[in-house]
Amino acid sequence: MSGHSSDARPLVVAVIGSGPRGLSVLERLAVRTAAEAERLPAGAVPRPVRIHLIDATEIGAGRVWRTDQDGWFTMNTVISQVTMYSGGPDEGPARPGAGPSLGEWIERRARQGEEPLGPDDYASRVRYGHYLADVYRTIVEHLPPHVRIVPVTGRVTALRTGTDSGYLLSLDTAPHLLEADRVVLATGHPRNAPDAFEREMLDFAARTPNTHYLCGDSAADLPLDEATIPPGSAVGVRGLGLSFYDVMLSLTVGRGGTFRTENGELVYAPSGREPEIVAGSRSGLPIPARGRNQKEPTYSHRSLFLTREALTAARAARAAGGGTGQLDFAEDVLPLLLREVEHVYYVTHVRTAQGAAAAEEFARSHADAVRRGDDRGPLLDAAGLGHVPPIDLNALARPFADEEFDSPEAFRARLLDVMAEDLAQAALGTLDGPLKSALDVLRDIRNVVREAVDHGGLLPASHTGFFDRRFLPVNALLSAGPPMVRVEQLRALVRQGVVTVVGPGTAFTSDARSGGYRVASAQVAGSARIVRALVDARIPTPDLPRDTSPLIRGLVADGMARPYVIEGPGDTSYTTGGMDVTASPFHVIDAAGEPQQDLYALGIPTEHTRWFTQVGSSRPGVGTLFYRDADAIAVDLLRPLPAGDRRGGQVLIPGQSTSGAVAAHGRRS
Repeated sequence: MSGHSSDARPLVVAVIGSGPRGLSVLERLAVRTAAEAERLPAGAVPRPVRIHLIDATEIGAGRVWRTDQDGWFTMNTVISQVTMYSGGPDEGPARPGAGPSLGEWIERRARQGEEPLGPDDYASRVRYGHYLADVYRTIVEHLPPHVRIVPVTGRVTALRTGTDSGYLLSLDTAPHLLEADRVVLATGHPRNAPDAFEREMLDFAARTPNTHYLCGDSAADLPLDEATIPPGSAVGVRGLGLSFYDVMLSLTVGRGGTFRTENGELVYAPSGREPEIVAGSRSGLPIPARGRNQKEPTYSHRSLFLTREALTAARAARAAGGGTGQLDFAEDVLPLLLREVEHVYYVTHVRTAQGAAAAEEFARSHADAVRRGDDRGPLLDAAGLGHVPPIDLNALARPFADEEFDSPEAFRARLLDVMAEDLAQAALGTLDGPLKSALDVLRDIRNVVREAVDHGGLLPASHTGFFDRRFLPVNALLSAGPPMVRVEQLRALVRQGVVTVVGPGTAFTSDARSGGYRVASAQVAGSARIVRALVDARIPTPDLPRDTSPLIRGLVADGMARPYVIEGPGDTSYTTGGMDVTASPFHVIDAAGEPQQDLYALGIPTEHTRWFTQVGSSRPGVGTLFYRDADAIAVDLLRPLPAGDRRGGQVLIPGQSTSGAVAAHGRRS
């Protein structure tokens, strides 16, 4: 810890990115510095700390959650389960370490006239952005006297090591140059250079009049205006995940249309400015709805089979067999995960039919039978579950599988039935609905899956061949859905012909003869459509070699960062697109394989090295990994500087001559 020092020069920290991850580090820095000051002996003076908080879009909210976006973009976590404070509110004012969850914050503001929401409702992204901005203001207002935050709106274009140590940051806005002792990269979602498919689509648009191809990005940042996508035209949309719903709403509600209920059914009233949306994906299934939330914020399924102990035993068995201790996901992890899902599925069936006491008794017997490897058929029959079909994740995620449809109308009827059944299951809830309760387990046990996967925990072939390509698409489709209302809205749009889902295995190709893009499913006869605009409704995955950020490109070119490579037995390896970092507190590893003790990376840039880093909040009353990650970095940021360190921590004015500024531009870490 930093302790106290007679050196009056501040410890200077730069946090690049002020979205949820950067803000979480800031909050924990505020808590830790205040606690340190309180522990000092009487008369001791804490070392000053200066924090440069840098964001190119909006300080305190970042790009994805910025407060000037449209209100139809929605979160997919209920407001009672979202917080940016590392502790709940107490009798004192909101402050770092003790503040309201998003739900509590909205409730307080509703008493002042703002729109109320219930604890199990979903907030818009812009409303969450306002909450983040309020958290930021609260942090600034309650900093201890020896800590100062310097907000900087601008883009960091380069980061290089200083003459003695520390870092020099170049920015595209004033003050243009900053020095810092330690730097945190919390840069969020990337913008990548086009891949081979995207280059082909972009090249076609460049040489074909009146065609447009939009690479994947947050829908709030896509040019979905009427000049690009005229009213009445057909627009193709690639992908049916969460971002698809954002694009869908931008092109309907965003064009002036409205939804209303008639005779108990949701219908869409068009404005006349909408395009026809022609969408598709590999599965042909729009991402299903989240179940109606019935869980308290602190509730989480406790793993019975996929446990840390089970993973340790599996690693030991792999090592004893002459391996590296790395796991095969399909053989060592997935069977345990499926047992968790099945257990909750069957226990929920018993509880809803027979009550809590019967469910508790069944749960004990079922867990014991699973551990012993017994035939569970007699137990299920005795519990009245012999007729209940087993839960099949692959079938749920690929409901159309190899089905063939003789017309678009036949597929549409089948799709509407699947969506109706999904909504019926979602309405039962995340505790009383057997299906959605079981699927919610996939969210609850993410931390255990991380222990299996992170930092090369899987064999390279298993990571890329099964985990990435087979498990993750199914998991994403079944565990991260939108609120029920979004699926209801899509169903209304499909019924009325505003949205056409083409079918499973949708192919998107350029068609020179028609002068547009062809969208078609080989499983649906007569499904082919020609569109003039094609939108990729998928958020880009982190990929260091393709990241267009000058900062990231410079770090890689200068050898200060490298993609993470999973090394396996023999000469097997798999190069991921994630930034290579150590275990907590996540020091960036340079091209020579050396951890840089004063440079950290957190969140989305480290995806693939770690899994599911896009989490954008903590959870009230729970010591989540989101909170622990931020706290670990805050603790390490405040460790003492090396003895004799002479860095000045100053802002450098262009043209100013300092040894640090002159020498830093040619150094590599």
